[in-house]
This record gives sequence, structure tokens and C-alpha cells, in this order.
Amino acid sequence: MKISIHTSRRVAMAVALGSVLALTATACGDDGSGSGGDKGNEGSGKGEITFWDNNGGVRTDIWKQIIADFEKKYPDIKVKYVGIPAASAQSKYDTAIQGGGLPDVGGVGTAMLAEIGVQGALEPLDSRLEKSSLNGKLAQNLLDSSRAAGGGDNLYQVPTSVNNGTLWYRTDLFKAAGLDAPTTWSKFYEAAGKLTDKGKNKFGFTIRGGEGSIAPALDAVYGQTGITSFWSGGKTTVNDPKNVAALEKYVALYKKDTPSADVNNDFTKMVAQWDSGTIGMLSHNLGSYQDHLKALGADKFRGIPNPTQDDGKRVQVSNPVDGMSLFKSSKNKTAAWKFIEFAVSAQENSKFNESAGQVPANTEAAKDAWVQKAEPTKLAAEALNGADTKIVQLPYYLPDWNTISKADNEPNFQKVLLGKMSAKDLLDTLADQLNKAEADWKANH
Repeated sequence: MKISIHTSRRVAMAVALGSVLALTATACGDDGSGSGGDKGNEGSGKGEITFWDNNGGVRTDIWKQIIADFEKKYPDIKVKYVGIPAASAQSKYDTAIQGGGLPDVGGVGTAMLAEIGVQGALEPLDSRLEKSSLNGKLAQNLLDSSRAAGGGDNLYQVPTSVNNGTLWYRTDLFKAAGLDAPTTWSKFYEAAGKLTDKGKNKFGFTIRGGEGSIAPALDAVYGQTGITSFWSGGKTTVNDPKNVAALEKYVALYKKDTPSADVNNDFTKMVAQWDSGTIGMLSHNLGSYQDHLKALGADKFRGIPNPTQDDGKRVQVSNPVDGMSLFKSSKNKTAAWKFIEFAVSAQENSKFNESAGQVPANTEAAKDAWVQKAEPTKLAAEALNGADTKIVQLPYYLPDWNTISKADNEPNFQKVLLGKMSAKDLLDTLADQLNKAEADWKANH
């Protein structure tokens, strides 16, 4: 009998969850401070700990600087650095969970948090954070995203950074056309139409139709409708009639105000296309800032948070949050937690995010000079930390989320752009899959 990778992973995770629940029953009372089943693993707070960087190669240099700073402050603790390429981080953790050899502390993004957590590998961090110098100094919206990605009950990740959705626009083209900055969805659609001149191969917008298309589409949908929760009454709101209408309006831009090549474009091709200089707007994240600077120069573009509704209300979907997790198997949790606290302190978190070009999780770090000078990052930080910003938490905690949003429905989104499938059918299909996945998760949680 042929069993798909997707099905086998679900079976494996169901077995793992059963084991976790069985262990929980025999080790109840663990509040995340080592008072339950892991009482003997707090360690001396000295000696060597192992840290896995889940973006090895890209972030190796900055992590080695942070480790050097840490070892200077805590000479009795040595940190063994292991860099793992982002593409293989999930499989590396899965293998170590099954066969042993997990680190004391590791980088774990929200996209993989649920799958690692459901196998019982992570230490709850609520009690530690409450007693920590970090308490009250981390962005609440990011903590909410971290908690939601782990299933909602416990905090299994201390956030370090986030890459917020950004609308990049050509200030020179907007000025020439007499257009206001696209700060609202009404202004966005107006600009998309007015900046398009197909005869001259000029377009108002570039839409992501290839790999990674679902999350930005959902960001545009919820941002327009103002619906603030992904779930209501046990069912997803993704196919709410308001969301259907919003998606219809958004995809109607394709080939009318966007290049036809967009149907196959992932972020790399989309960014390169925008940097060529004939397109007015691009929805991506802070990660492409340096590309734009090199291609266009600092005076021809701006990066602002994705548009608000006309009344100024801001609703956006959650972005993947990077962070650090403490592993239950660690024999020196005291030292490992010290390393997490240090790495996410204002000075070190600022240093890390300046290198990464992302928004710091530490709210004090978000006020530093480099953030204020980098306008796209400054505005993103203000949006994320804004009291009026509502974050729609995408269900990263569902084991099937990546498969549903990518393998199953990215091809469907392309069909919608090409007029071979309706926006309603896409969202109804997505909703049906998500509702089933949520029911499965609740049954096993």
C-alpha cells in the first residue's frame, strides 16, 4: 500500500502526541520551572551548553558575536555553536527527537514550533519568563504569535525577531502621477490603476502567484475586511463572504494592473521584476530592503506597513516569528536559560536584528538609533507594537498547515488568477481542509 509523506507525518505526530499526553499524565505539575518531571535537569548553571542556529551560514557571524559577548559576561559557561541551514532545520530536529542528541537551546521559528512541541521536546517557558529580566520587555503581539503557534496553552518560544509584511512603492512614480502614499486599501487600488500603462509595459502592482502566494493573499484579504480572528465558533473565517469579496477584488488586479508573468513568480522573481523599475508597488517583507537600495537608490522608493482600512484600522495576519526554545532534554537548563535571556536582552537583540534587517522582539531594542534611521523597519516596529493593530493568528500550530497552505492551495491560487477557479471555490476548499485539520488537532490535543 502506498502511503504519502503527508499521511505518514500525520500518523507519526499522532503517535508522538499520544506519548506526550501519557508522559504528561505521569509528570503533572511541571510549570516550566523544573518543578515537575524535569526537576533534576536544572543543572549547575556552569559548564558547556549546545546551541543550534536554525539559519546557519546566514546568521553564523552575528551569533558568534553574541556568544562571545555572553561568554565574556559568564566565563563559567561555554556555548557550543552548531549552524544548521534553514532548509534542513526541521528534519534535523525531528531526527534528534527520535534518536537523541538534541541541543540545550535552539533557534525554532513558529513555522516548525508546533511539530517540535507536539513531540514533547520543548520546555514550557511561562514561569521562567515571569521571573526574568525580559518580563514586560517583549512585544506582546509577538508573544501572542509565539504562544498561538505552540498551540495556545503554553509559551514554548521566546521571540527574537519578525519580518513584517511591507508595501514597497516607487515614490518617484507616485509623485509624477500626483498620487498619495498607498497607506489605505482605497489609495492602493487607485494607484494600481493609475500607474498602469500596458503599452509602455508599466504596471501599478506585482502580485505573488508562485511559491509562497497564500500568506500574502490572506494578508490582503483580512487587511481589507477587518475580520480579526481566524476562527469563529470552531470554524475558520477564511471563506467568510467578506473575505471572498476581498479576494475577488485583489486577484482582479492580475493582468489588468500587474504583469502576466506574476502567475509563476515567487518572491525572488517578483522582487527582481519590481527592481527593474517599471512597476509601482510590491508587497513583500523587510528582507528585500537591501535589494531595492542597490537597484533603485534610496530616493526612489519607500517601504510602509501594508495598507489600513479607510478609517485607519490595521488588521494583518501573523508573520512567522523567529525565536529561541529550551529543550526538555537539557541537563543544564539554568545555563541554557541564561543564554536565552542574554541573547534577547536589549543590546544583543538590537545587534542581532540590525544584522538580520528585522524587527526586534525586545521593545527597548526597537527604539535604537539604527531602527529609527531605517524607515521601513521603524514603521514596521510601530505597526507591530501599535495598540490598535489587530493580528489574525494563522494556524501555524496545525501539523497540516504547511501542506494545506502550500502544496494543496498554491496551485489553486494560480487557477484563480487564470480564471480557471473562482475565489469562492478556493477559499471554500481551504476552509474545508482547515476545519478538518482543526477538528483533528482538537481531538488529539
